[in-house]
Amino acid sequence: MVKLRLKRCGKKQRALYRIVAIDVRSRREGRDLRKVGFYDPIKNQTYLNIPGILYFLEKGAQPTETVYDILKKAGVFTEFDFNQTKVN
Repeated sequence: MVKLRLKRCGKKQRALYRIVAIDVRSRREGRDLRKVGFYDPIKNQTYLNIPGILYFLEKGAQPTETVYDILKKAGVFTEFDFNQTKVN
């Protein structure tokens, strides 16, 4: 199963996160399938590769709660009919 989740990057006390499609069995810092976005919580900036995200959602990937909130705030689910509830 594939999940869309955050992968930590950056320095100490200056966390940056990549939004990646990754296998459920992989570690947080493990090998990802594809990078589909970027999130900076300090500057509150987000970059999303919408076609890449929609591709993985159509294939059955489940976003984590945090990624779900980021995508919802960006309005991704208006383009994709996400009729399922949030899955942990």
